[in-house]
Amino acid sequence: MSRRVRVLLADDHTLVRAGLRKILEQNEDLAVVGEVADGAAALEFLGQHRADVVVLDLTMPGLDGYELLRGARARWPDLKLLVLTMHADAEHAARAVREGADGYLLKDSAAGELVAGIRAVMAGRTYYSEPVQRALSEMVRSGVSPGPLERLTGREVEVLKLVARGLSTKEIASQFDISARTVETHRASIMRKLELHSVALLTRFALKEGLIEGE
Repeated sequence: MSRRVRVLLADDHTLVRAGLRKILEQNEDLAVVGEVADGAAALEFLGQHRADVVVLDLTMPGLDGYELLRGARARWPDLKLLVLTMHADAEHAARAVREGADGYLLKDSAAGELVAGIRAVMAGRTYYSEPVQRALSEMVRSGVSPGPLERLTGREVEVLKLVARGLSTKEIASQFDISARTVETHRASIMRKLELHSVALLTRFALKEGLIEGE
């Protein structure tokens, strides 16, 4: 029998992870080797243990799915990264692909689609849920320009999330080990690109885009 595919689950909801584990462990060729609740824990796990595929949500506290995609792709180029999310729109999917995702599935997919997605990316193919495929195709056909979130750099997205969570300029500067002036420059750039000129509007935008979770 060939070696089983080692899967790491990254999702901040315990019940979701339990359900995914149950689905995957019904297949003899798949083995769940770990569960984590955020991107930072996923990167730490991957630094210490071997995995073939990471099944990850995009919206997680702390280091989110996009940052996990970026960090994992840079450090482990051969690792397969399969997004499993509630976001069905083309903007989220396109950004995930740019950050390194090999596939993009929706949480309302049939259980068999997750297994098929893992097997597809392990075979070197990409895999997208049908609604996501349609959304991406429509984006290409219509020539739609990137959405507002796509205008931001990776660091600007990180700063936006902390601003939306209510951190002060000083606290953000300390977190990234940069100057307060640099934080202010990032914030001004974010407001200009998004055409949103208050913290309240930035927070509303971050909630809408799934960058932070509502209370």
